[in-house]
Amino acid sequence: MAERDPTCKGGMARSPGISWTELMAQDSRPAPDSLTQEHYEYRGSDPIPADRYTSEAFAKAERERMWPYVWQFAAREEDLPDPGDYAVYENAGRSWLLSRQEDGSVRAFHNVCLHRGRKLKRETGTADRFTCPFHGFSWNKDGSFAQMPCQWDFSHLDPAAMNLPEAEVDRWSGYIFLREEKGGPSLRDYLAPLPEHFARWRHEECTTVIWVAKEVAANWKVTAEAFMEAWHTVITHPQLLPFTGDCNSAYWNWGDNVNANLVPFGIMSPHLDANGKEQQWIVDEFVKYNGRSADNYETASDPFAVSVPQGMSAREALGAAMRAGYTAQTGYDHDHATDAELLDALVYNVFPNFAPWGGFMPNIIYRWRPGKTPDTCLMEVRILSRVKKGEPMPRGVPMKLLGPDDKWTAAPELGILGDVFEQDMENLPYVQEGLHASKTGVVQLANYQEIRIRQFHQTLEKYLDGRLGAKA
Repeated sequence: MAERDPTCKGGMARSPGISWTELMAQDSRPAPDSLTQEHYEYRGSDPIPADRYTSEAFAKAERERMWPYVWQFAAREEDLPDPGDYAVYENAGRSWLLSRQEDGSVRAFHNVCLHRGRKLKRETGTADRFTCPFHGFSWNKDGSFAQMPCQWDFSHLDPAAMNLPEAEVDRWSGYIFLREEKGGPSLRDYLAPLPEHFARWRHEECTTVIWVAKEVAANWKVTAEAFMEAWHTVITHPQLLPFTGDCNSAYWNWGDNVNANLVPFGIMSPHLDANGKEQQWIVDEFVKYNGRSADNYETASDPFAVSVPQGMSAREALGAAMRAGYTAQTGYDHDHATDAELLDALVYNVFPNFAPWGGFMPNIIYRWRPGKTPDTCLMEVRILSRVKKGEPMPRGVPMKLLGPDDKWTAAPELGILGDVFEQDMENLPYVQEGLHASKTGVVQLANYQEIRIRQFHQTLEKYLDGRLGAKA
């Protein structure tokens, strides 16, 4: 295959410069198959209708034909670690209580009183009973009906038939998923090949250390798709180009549900002129932007004080520093970890709205949920960090909710990510406005760098026309 021939047809063209697979062959450690075996499937070049992002009728079809039939990432284990803990999860017009049982299992119940319809709980907490604040109907944490006041006036209700409706629950690597309508593929089949790839990175050893959410003035798909490709970096995030191989990224997809964008750090973007730029300059830019001192590379006490030896690449030098730093920080040996697993954005997506980063560094987790109209959504950013070897798993931090007018930088815990997200926000509301104003009524996609978006829409189509989900 002529990987980087720009004249190549059928979606096979690649950007000039070193490819991802060539970069993996140069890694200082042997890379696992998940990072070396290209899995790209050309899926056509047809445009996407713009009204998928703006139409209430389309949003209604999603709520009825797609959301009830997909596995949804609803919580992490550390959100509700103990029996009696519960988490409220809401999406696409539904509200659930995820409840930790005495045997350690998790069950998910509809968070609606069966008397007059009030939500039983508004936020995450701990309770052995879910009691409605309106009239006092209550349910046990296993969803069974407990009691009602004035039972004499409800002779027409059979308490045995008053259990809370329940969703299907399954768990993987610290993540808790639910599916409203039972049936269809198992969670592991739905996620494949994610469990195989992530077995090496062991997210079950991690806890949530940062969790920030913000309402965005754009459709949930518009917002999610902004994080499905790296090539907007050259215009939207130019400060990253000195150490980001935006055009060297890989875009892979598997079946209906899973895809990945593998973005290398520690190399210069092909969009920049490399003349006169040494490997040390790349490292200096990386360290400077990531908020670590670039002034004292000889200080042994700073694991990120990186000096590039003669004949070594910036990636290899940064990988060595990260390898030593994460080993000291976590107590786990990282000698086998590739430079890619310590540096790069290994961004996976699971249909429809779950995007975990792979690798051994603190991992970003994205989730997008539709808003009350097609023109808004809730974007969430979690960051997982590995718990030090031998230490107990701490409870995860609660979600910080930013208001619609707040900037991501109002959450200082996000560090430089807040600035990057704000650059994305300079686009997304105006994408939404432009889609409403579109004369052509369609969106055009690149064959390779936007293949993840095309796969996403093709899977969505399968749910809406009955090839997956309700009529499958």
